[in-house]
Amino acid sequence: MKTIIHRGNSRGHSDYGWLDTRYTFSFANYHDPARVHFGALRVINDDVIDGGGGFDKHPHDNMEITTIVTEGTLEHKDSMGHTRQLGSNEVQVMTAGTGIFHSEYNADAKIPVKLFQIWVFPEQKNLKPRYDQKVFDPSERNGKWQRLVSPDEPGALMLNQKTWFSRISLSAENNTTYTLHDASHGVYIFLIEGTADVASARLETRDGIGISEISEISIKAVNDSDLLLIEVPMQW
Repeated sequence: MKTIIHRGNSRGHSDYGWLDTRYTFSFANYHDPARVHFGALRVINDDVIDGGGGFDKHPHDNMEITTIVTEGTLEHKDSMGHTRQLGSNEVQVMTAGTGIFHSEYNADAKIPVKLFQIWVFPEQKNLKPRYDQKVFDPSERNGKWQRLVSPDEPGALMLNQKTWFSRISLSAENNTTYTLHDASHGVYIFLIEGTADVASARLETRDGIGISEISEISIKAVNDSDLLLIEVPMQW
């Protein structure tokens, strides 16, 4: 088993006034050659967008992009013709493929919107761009894994990569396991809130751990905990 731990207070940080963001991996003006990606996982950005603020129209290509809104409402517009709003517990996926333009704004003039934006390298390049979104009932992840993203699983959103995003809420002293779909894959576990022991490591709020060369992961919540797990190929 190989592990790498990224403490929440060791992440990159930028404050643009309208945006306060922390980077698990190298992004924008934050660069750490030891923290460029974990397998096919390229980006985990922890964003807080002030009321009325947002990202102007900008391009992406050949990247699989997932946005998970935890508080507030985000408005999305793109060159595929979508104008959508995403609220708490809603997830958005995009295959950027041959190229898209999009903008993202806080839909509320006063209340901040909080979200995670996650990028995964694609399995195939230059596909036709696609978009989807879905609300996930938080009660359905109490004590069990709720699948958010999958390459082919009913009920989950699809990405163009052999990647699975799962979320779980564990009460204090409860435990769970996660079995990988492929022993050559790795998992990156991000602790959204709480305290938990993951593969013998103690994680606190906003800590992350990458684990590879293992087929099953054991997790025990020390305090009530909200965890996001991302399984990705280590080679693609």
